[in-house]
Amino acid sequence: MRIAIDAVPLLLRSAGVKTYLYHWIQRLRRLAGEENILAFPWIGALGEYSHEKSIAGRPGTFARLLWLHGVNYCHLPVLDWVPSRVDIFHASHQLRNPPRRSRLTTTLYDMTCWLLPETHSPANVRALRRFWDCVARRADGLIAISENTREDAVRILDLPRERIQVIYPGVADAFFHVEAEQAWEVRQQYGLASPYVLYVGTIEPRKNIDTLLDAWGQLKSSLREEFELVLAGPMGWAAPATARRVHAGAPGVRYLGYVPEEDLPAVTAGAVLFAYPSLYEGFGLPLAQAMAAGVAVIASDVSSIPEVVGEGGILVDPRSPSELAGAIERLLLDPERRAELGGLGTRRARCHFTWGRCARESLEFFERVCGT
Repeated sequence: MRIAIDAVPLLLRSAGVKTYLYHWIQRLRRLAGEENILAFPWIGALGEYSHEKSIAGRPGTFARLLWLHGVNYCHLPVLDWVPSRVDIFHASHQLRNPPRRSRLTTTLYDMTCWLLPETHSPANVRALRRFWDCVARRADGLIAISENTREDAVRILDLPRERIQVIYPGVADAFFHVEAEQAWEVRQQYGLASPYVLYVGTIEPRKNIDTLLDAWGQLKSSLREEFELVLAGPMGWAAPATARRVHAGAPGVRYLGYVPEEDLPAVTAGAVLFAYPSLYEGFGLPLAQAMAAGVAVIASDVSSIPEVVGEGGILVDPRSPSELAGAIERLLLDPERRAELGGLGTRRARCHFTWGRCARESLEFFERVCGT
């Protein structure tokens, strides 16, 4: 069985989807052999990983994106003429004209363009809905990254539940194995002298950063003097007022901006608490990463988040700054409870959220789609 995976997001500035594809392809190749897991368009060794840069360099990226543009806007089945024999083609959201000679699959990440379209640009909403009309509805099988995502897709897109298999993403091994000395060195590098509550993710409307900042402002001044709130992640399409608040550097609030992938495990493990009041997640990879690193989490009680967190954290109403503030305060004052939640989270992540498990279940999914 030969599988081609559309890896175009690896050529773009991206976060969650890019992380998913990078680790997924690497682990699938380890299990099935590089010759059986192809990366479209003509991506060999994946090389160094960064959210901010393409893995292919500027000339290679330009050539591949130009090819993709031609494939998307040519009305002929261009990909059917590529000579490599492929049993399954796994499409990304950038593709509009997939091959027709092989089985077709894709991944359901989340349904925010239907449920929270106001948190995306109109162009992104149109592009994703066009992808579903052109590609996903005719797919032979779909992977959903959570049970919640599958149920939303069945309800909103009227997709048959039996065509969708839930396969959780994994967490990179580095998050499970952060040494105390490594965490301390990275904290020094970023000037994180005080114990800190951490948020990781793009600064965008869906992540609900204003509520987190409001909650932090409601804490007792003594706590805000002892602890910092640290925000890590690139500035996305946040509202101008939110961007100004993040950059303003209110007392006790630090904005690190984008943190490179090699530093992220140590920055995460160095936190005393992880706060994630997102309004909707298809999975919520930063949550699973914090759990893997043994950090207690406070997160929203909506969408897939309770499914991911399980017993490894505290859930709150993401629309309530006071409820979020109360949960943060209780855990900051209770180190034993934080340690207990951190241990529960790590065990849950080791059981459910590893790339080895994800790759094995994915190969079984592809075999079923192929009829082998």
